[in-house]
Amino acid sequence: MLRIKDKIKFKHSENLMKDEGDINQSINRFEKNKNLHMLLSERFLWMNDFIDINHKGIEVGAAAGFSKKFIKSKNFKISDYSDHPHLDFKNIDAQNTGFKDDEFDFVIASNMIHHLPYPLKFFNEMNRILKKGGKLIIFDAHCSVLLQLVLIIMKHEGFDFTKDVWSLKEPSTDDNDLWSGNSAIPYLIFNNKKIFAEKLGSKFNIKKLKICECLLFLNSGGVSSKTFYIPLNFFFLKFIKYFDRFLSFLFPKIFSLAYKIVLEKK
Repeated sequence: MLRIKDKIKFKHSENLMKDEGDINQSINRFEKNKNLHMLLSERFLWMNDFIDINHKGIEVGAAAGFSKKFIKSKNFKISDYSDHPHLDFKNIDAQNTGFKDDEFDFVIASNMIHHLPYPLKFFNEMNRILKKGGKLIIFDAHCSVLLQLVLIIMKHEGFDFTKDVWSLKEPSTDDNDLWSGNSAIPYLIFNNKKIFAEKLGSKFNIKKLKICECLLFLNSGGVSSKTFYIPLNFFFLKFIKYFDRFLSFLFPKIFSLAYKIVLEKK
């Protein structure tokens, strides 16, 4: 990965994005923002290729719960480490959920792994609650050159390539701050397949790993935070969607902002 810096972190008071973590504002924005709707459809609809309509599933770290508008399973619930009324399960720690062993056919984790203090605890817990052959479906940050620039300019979350994401003693993010983020975490977990196999190969097979997304996110207005965007009609949004795929195919290390990943429990 091309690195502008090895690490950088900002205080929440420095963040140039507005309404950070304001779930109610996020839900309200979704109803009015076609750009955001297109972005989230791209983030969630592909997941249905790995989900049967009768499968039992849960999303961890669901925040505003947008996944429910796109996931087609009849037995799909959402959870978060909060007590918002739209959640099916409240105050659920994704690193220690309290769900039964082998309970779910699939688990969704969308843009939450880069907030985890101890990613290894999370993967061990997901392995425990998934059925054999169950899918852990992930969408998360890809810390490309462009994403690093955006985070630096907006002073949002930050990144740290020096962290040991496999440690059970030293946190990869601030474990006392729910909205602390280290956008380098997914890269550190998934870029080196040999290390991934050593740490988690006994538990999971990688069924899908694709790098994606660029301008559609940058002009979305923000998901859990708010920023400026230019409202576009469906034609232009669809053009940007395909242009993003072109950029991600040719220059992933520079432009691609996200991963689509599916792990299957052995």
